[in-house]
Amino acid sequence: MFGVERPKLVETISWAAANGDRSENGDYIYGRKRLREVDRRLSHLSRIMKAAKVVDPAAQATDQVRFGAIVELVDEDDRQRTVTIVGDDEADAGAGKIGWSAPLIRALVGAREGDERLVRLPSGEKSYEVLSIRYPNG
Repeated sequence: MFGVERPKLVETISWAAANGDRSENGDYIYGRKRLREVDRRLSHLSRIMKAAKVVDPAAQATDQVRFGAIVELVDEDDRQRTVTIVGDDEADAGAGKIGWSAPLIRALVGAREGDERLVRLPSGEKSYEVLSIRYPNG
């Protein structure tokens, strides 16, 4: 997306700048603003890529909740739920993919089957029991 948009923005800004008065030139003003947004996002993504670590879920201790685990839980109201622990950028609660830094996951990390964990949520405290832990096959 940015590989196409950024060159077009630079071209539009150059064209608009060549038209003279930049103070009232909408193409120039909007183009510069959008270019700053694109560059800021590219910088953010670059920092994320530099800090990224490859984690092989299949190579982790399979008896504890860790990154990449698929965890079956039951809450205090006997409602079962299955969650997959993913990176925060991959989170999709509707699909059961919960980001690594979510309160539920932070409380579950290190738990084993049969362990109960108390989770502090915005709606109050809730208790969860770990029914099963599994990891995808490489």
